[in-house]
Amino acid sequence: MKLLLITAIKEFEKEIKQILKKSEVKSFSYKDVKGFKDNSEDAIEGNWFATNMQETESILFYAFVKEEKVDSLFEFVGVFNKEQVTKSNIHIAVLNIERCSK
Repeated sequence: MKLLLITAIKEFEKEIKQILKKSEVKSFSYKDVKGFKDNSEDAIEGNWFATNMQETESILFYAFVKEEKVDSLFEFVGVFNKEQVTKSNIHIAVLNIERCSK
């Protein structure tokens, strides 16, 4: 088993659910979260919000998935991100699970 973590802006919730369904992930959890980005190193004229601290309405998905489902998840997320015209993407990570109760 692997632990799947997906983060994105709240607006991508529907698309992430579709990706999970296409990858046959039938059970998952998700939660609204605040995303945070420190823009202090960006040039002030390139910073639309004119502040160093930026919070974003985001979403976090997590699920235990079988190893054979991981590659398709990454492929679907990669295709989605490549088609985006916005700066925002879906971020995905998979962690090894050493021990898990059933």
